[in-house]
Amino acid sequence: MTEKRKVLGRGLETLLPPRHLPHASTAVSSTAHTPAPSDRPGEALHQISLDHLDRNPYQTRTVSLDPAALNELAASIQAVGVLQPIVVRPVAGGRYQVIAGERRCEAARMLHHQTIPAVVRPVSNEQAMEMTIVENLQRLDLTPMEEARGYDRLSREFGLTQEQMALRTGKERSSVANFLRLLKLPTSVQAMLDQGELSFGHAKVLMALESPEAIEQLARRVVALSLSVRQTEQAVTNLVHPPERAEKVRIVDPNVKEAEQELQRALGVRVAITDRNGKGKILIEYSSLEDFDRILEVMKAK
Repeated sequence: MTEKRKVLGRGLETLLPPRHLPHASTAVSSTAHTPAPSDRPGEALHQISLDHLDRNPYQTRTVSLDPAALNELAASIQAVGVLQPIVVRPVAGGRYQVIAGERRCEAARMLHHQTIPAVVRPVSNEQAMEMTIVENLQRLDLTPMEEARGYDRLSREFGLTQEQMALRTGKERSSVANFLRLLKLPTSVQAMLDQGELSFGHAKVLMALESPEAIEQLARRVVALSLSVRQTEQAVTNLVHPPERAEKVRIVDPNVKEAEQELQRALGVRVAITDRNGKGKILIEYSSLEDFDRILEVMKAK
C-alpha cells in the first residue's frame, strides 16, 4: 500500500517543471504562507477568498457530487480544517480558476468559510486541462465511464500513450486499456455504468460478446435480475458456447413400431404413431398435393 500511495502522488507533479511564483494578487491573504509539505520548492501556501474562485471548465466529472460524501468531507474540514490545499491558476480580473480541489471548495462553502488554502500555479489552458484530468483519474469515486472518458481525452487531446497515462495516474497499463475498451460499449450500457446500475466487473464480462445487441440485451437482464458478476460470466458463457441439448430418445412399443412401418409401406410417406395406454395420435407427413391426393385415395379404398 505504501508504494501505491507514493505513485499516486506523482500524477500532477509529472506534468510541470518546478517554477517560482510571482507575488500573490490582492485576492490572496498575506497570512498563512507556510509551505505545504507537498508543495514544490518556491511555492507558497496562500489563503484565497472563495468569492474569487471560478469553477474548472475542464472538469472530467459528469455525475453530480455525492451529497453524502460532500457532507462527510465538510464534517472533516470542520473538525481538522483543510489538510490538503487546492490548486488554482490566476485568470483575468484578479480571479483564480480551480484546477484541483473542487470538492474541498464546495465543502468549505457549505461551512460558510471565507477563504481556503491554495497553491497558485500560472499554467496554460492545456496544462490546466491535463492536470485536471489526471487529478480526477486519481480519485476513487469516479464512475467507470468517467474514468474511461478521462483516459480518452488524455489520449486524443494530449497524445499520451497508455504507458504514459498509467505512469501519471499510478494505475496499471492493463487497467488503462480495460477502461478505454468501455468506450466501445453501446451507449445505453455506458449509461448504466454512469448510473451505477452496472459495475466495472460486469462491463468487462459483457465485452466478451461481439454483438452490440447481445451486450445490450444481457446488460438489461443483469440489471433487471440483479445478477452478480459471476452469474453474468455464466450467462455470457452460455451465449458464446450454448450447452448441447441431449437428443430425446423415442421409446416406441414394438407393436406400435410395426404398425408405423405397415402404414408407411401402404401410404409411401413417413408415419409416426404416439400411443399412451391405448390413446394417442397418428401423424402422416406429405410433401406435395399429389401425395395428399394419393393418401386419401388409398385410405378411401381401404
